[in-house]
Amino acid sequence: MTDVTRILNAIEQGDARATEKLLPLVYEELRLLAARKMAQEQPGQTLQATALVHEAYIRLVEGADQNWNSRGHFFKAAAEAMRRILVENARRKGRIKHGGGFQRVELSESAPAESDGHIAYELIALDEALDRFAQKDKLKADLVKLRYFAGLTIPQAAQILNISHATAERHWIYARCWLRAEIDRQRNIFNSK
Repeated sequence: MTDVTRILNAIEQGDARATEKLLPLVYEELRLLAARKMAQEQPGQTLQATALVHEAYIRLVEGADQNWNSRGHFFKAAAEAMRRILVENARRKGRIKHGGGFQRVELSESAPAESDGHIAYELIALDEALDRFAQKDKLKADLVKLRYFAGLTIPQAAQILNISHATAERHWIYARCWLRAEIDRQRNIFNSK
């Protein structure tokens, strides 16, 4: 049993001091995951990797569901927490009082960049499609969360999910195709109204 798993078990048993021991062990790994994820975001993002890690960690240790049975289970929960934070941030940005629907344009540029509203819409559409996908196939949905929202590589995600690298590759290809088709289907339904 690793130190992280031992501490997670202590937290589950109600040891309040164990929570203090967990952060130093997982902080750097969570920060690297968050930094990778934030590097994929649109420039000008107001949420920083450090803030994402801190918010995710707070949600994890103060949340109702702290029944982590392994290091992998903890990192799946961390990916889910990061997903929720990013989606909430995208929804907040999409609100009119936060400039939703408006496009930020740099005066020095001749062609405007893709709007933040479009990026937020895509993230929200992915989140909704991922919820539907999880009802169909939870394992593949967990793989997407680990890859997309936590920024793990296929080998890392495969290890956490306890599946082979080849299986993870196949699941990743299938999941991406299914999600793209679902998002396109929903976009077509929306545009036909």
